[in-house]
Amino acid sequence: MVNPHRKHIFSIHTGYYCSVIILSQISICSLFSMPPSDQFSKHPGAFPVATNGEPFPWRELRLPNMVIPLHYDLFVHPNLTSLDFVASEKIEILVRDAIQFIILHSKDLEIMNAALHSEEDLRYRKPGKKLNVLSYPAHQQIALLVPEKLMADLRYYVVIDFRAKLADGFEGFYKSTYRTLDGETRTIAVTHFEPTEARMAFPCFDEPLFKANFSIKIRRQRGHIALSNMPKIKTIELEGGLLEDHFETTVKMSTYLVAYIVCDFKSVSGTTSSGVKVSIYASPDKWSQTHYALEASLKLLAFYENYFDINYPLPKLDLVAIPDFGAGAMENWGLITYRETSLLFDPRTSSAFDKLWVTRVIAHELAHQWFGNLVTMEWWNDLWLKEGFATYMELISVNATYPELQIDNYFLNVCFEVIKRDSLNSSHPISNQAKTTTQIREMFDAVSYNKGACILNMLKDFLSEEKFQKGIIHYLKKFSFSNAKTDDLWSSLSNSCLEGDFTSGGFCYSDSKMTSNTLTFLGENVEVKEMMTTWTLQKGIPLVVVNQEGRSLRLRQERFLKGVFKEDHSWRVLQEGYLWHIPLTYSTSSSNGIHRYILKSKTDTLDLPEKTSWVKFNVDLNGYYIVHYEGHGWDQLITQLNQNHTLLKSKDKIDLIHDAFQLVNAGRLTLDKALDLTHYLQHETNVLAILKGLEYLESFYHMMDRRNISDVTENLKHYLLRYFKPVIDTQSWSDEGSLWDRMLRTALLKLACHLNYAPCIRKATELFSQWKESNGKLNIPTDVLKIVYSVGAQTTAGWNSLLKHYELSVSGAEKNKILYALSTSKHQEKLMKLIELGMEGKVIKTQDLASLLHAIARNPKGQQLAWNFVRENWTHLLEKFDLGSFAMRFIISGTTSHFSSKDELQEVQLFFESLNAQGSHLDAFQIVLETIPKNIEWLEKNLPTLRTWLLVKI
Repeated sequence: MVNPHRKHIFSIHTGYYCSVIILSQISICSLFSMPPSDQFSKHPGAFPVATNGEPFPWRELRLPNMVIPLHYDLFVHPNLTSLDFVASEKIEILVRDAIQFIILHSKDLEIMNAALHSEEDLRYRKPGKKLNVLSYPAHQQIALLVPEKLMADLRYYVVIDFRAKLADGFEGFYKSTYRTLDGETRTIAVTHFEPTEARMAFPCFDEPLFKANFSIKIRRQRGHIALSNMPKIKTIELEGGLLEDHFETTVKMSTYLVAYIVCDFKSVSGTTSSGVKVSIYASPDKWSQTHYALEASLKLLAFYENYFDINYPLPKLDLVAIPDFGAGAMENWGLITYRETSLLFDPRTSSAFDKLWVTRVIAHELAHQWFGNLVTMEWWNDLWLKEGFATYMELISVNATYPELQIDNYFLNVCFEVIKRDSLNSSHPISNQAKTTTQIREMFDAVSYNKGACILNMLKDFLSEEKFQKGIIHYLKKFSFSNAKTDDLWSSLSNSCLEGDFTSGGFCYSDSKMTSNTLTFLGENVEVKEMMTTWTLQKGIPLVVVNQEGRSLRLRQERFLKGVFKEDHSWRVLQEGYLWHIPLTYSTSSSNGIHRYILKSKTDTLDLPEKTSWVKFNVDLNGYYIVHYEGHGWDQLITQLNQNHTLLKSKDKIDLIHDAFQLVNAGRLTLDKALDLTHYLQHETNVLAILKGLEYLESFYHMMDRRNISDVTENLKHYLLRYFKPVIDTQSWSDEGSLWDRMLRTALLKLACHLNYAPCIRKATELFSQWKESNGKLNIPTDVLKIVYSVGAQTTAGWNSLLKHYELSVSGAEKNKILYALSTSKHQEKLMKLIELGMEGKVIKTQDLASLLHAIARNPKGQQLAWNFVRENWTHLLEKFDLGSFAMRFIISGTTSHFSSKDELQEVQLFFESLNAQGSHLDAFQIVLETIPKNIEWLEKNLPTLRTWLLVKI
């Protein structure tokens, strides 16, 4: 819904702004009505100043649209010894409006020459016109000043020679290193351009809307290979033993998807039934770990081609494991890059969870070849159109290709995870304004990924799977090789149902008079756009309050807010203006069917056809909302769980556990009632329900342990070991069972050993001793490997031998397990050594520093150490990671968000204030500053209840 006062207010504001400015020498308003070239030539003083002191002819962060790129000819020659590169490019441009300058993005590149050619110049081989180059680093832009105006509707060619160092971090065209089994360090060169780093590798129109074709040539030494988005068409031998690879011209695509690599990797390949060659690349010593990725990629690519009814548009697809990688993976079209742990699978050391992770990440990146690459969002404010969809498609594709992984169980956690974030006032809408590069990077968060996926899953459940699939096929075909906005998706999903009229249980147009966004739902017209904008344009998650009175259900919707209680003054203010169109589902004790209703108003009433003892909303957890059952609602559900929990579906029981503890956070349910709900778990056989109950109880234990509340910590330990002892004692130290049986085994044995349960410590110590005696050759079951290493790391000899093995291991999965184990040491000097190794970046790679700091901060002996390190080394960390990167945000939240004392809060506030004063600001700061007070408040309100409840139970 659009604010009807918005345009009027803006008009008044603009008029006032202009009337004030007119009093000065330059009328800013008059500039808005002039073409950009005229603005610059007549009023150069109103523009920024370039590095050479001249006026820079463009003021905006976004590029002008008067010039658009059509084709890039790009030549790159990296030197892996001197760690730099020289390059040149020829950009074919189309001028839309007459203009006297061209604005490009460029960052940390030395421009040596720039020239402009007309089509006539190239046809008759005339020399081009030399261009004056101005630089404005604050906006990462350069201006090419042309001697004469470029004429509208004509094509020109910009030729630029440039050079730069290979970057040190994980962005642009950067260097990565790996050690061979012989101890030799080798260097490769690799690109990572998303979201705004193509400009670090070549001057370009570095925005998603400026799609073009790319022809790439790479010069290399004979001992290396070169990879790019497209297949290689020829290699030319040059003097001095150099080779130059020429690649096919790409399809039309955005700059952030361009990729090239120079390396010495080996590959394994296969071909899909549609003729696409798929190859998995890794460093030579890790080639044996590529085979599962090939199998998964072939199956998933074939699935997507069939599901989307659109063939993968390139002749080949390479997936490459990069030794140094900042994110999990990057979907470059035809050349997908991965962190090694996201692609490689070692049967000796990769656990059940590792297999699920690798499969999910491959599925995610392959989905991007359609969502993001084929159809790209117009701007980063709609990032969710690709990231939300790719996360959602993990669920659909892995369920179809690897049903044994039961990914729909994992998908519940995708939604639970983002609810933690979305229940804070510092959350943001799915479609959210992003202007600066830091703001753009911060869009890559749980809201764009997880919430995007969860509302798509909710919409699929509402429309039906068939209609939803038809809608996204319509969307992909309509906007292929182009860009789209969120509204385009809603239109396509509305237009997906063209077969006929409404029939019972379905969704379709009832007559030709209905608007393009209207569906019929249970005989009632439903505006898809109107409904879904309530989920994309406002932040937060709704709370549905249900009050059952006989056969009548009174419904009320509110905004759910963690740590904000109804009696608080701020509660009413934070509720204002929030209203969702919620597609409700519910079941009752007297009916197995799923009932549906759309709640569009603040309050409503439903009449049940018959009397029922309980009602359960959000069937199978397909909806994105929390439910509170007022009156006797919770008591009736708890009674049912204790009497016969099998009458409720597995996912509904998990939902009840989740919602109960979330409601404690909002003061709607007492902690003892939520804890009482978990009591039925002693009779539960569903793995996910046990894991969910265990998760909350374990989180309370860790909170008490970190705060050194020793009496509650000890009582929780006794309760957990007594309550879960029967299921702990039945666990084998093996890799047997289904994926989720194995996940339960890992969780239970990890907890048992952490709580010093004697049988667990004894078995883990025995296995670790055998492993040490075999010099690390013994194959310990992968699901208990981390547990065995963690127990072994508690002695100095064990810790030292693990660190030595860490250096030698060629398995990323094993290295992760060892690093976690090392971080559990009770000795601060050992923890500090790990941090120093992570900063040095040789033994422990810099890419793993963020997760290392997070792990150490979760160790009661390391939490203050990690926090102090971040404060004292902030500048050094910014030299390694960009301010808005995943790593820096994870470091900030990982070392502070678990704090729960006023002294800790004051320390964090003072530190963030000092950073803001230096010009460093992140949304992550506000998230932390909202989270810590809520942790403090939770303890104040619930610690006495928890203490009393435990005394009764033990």
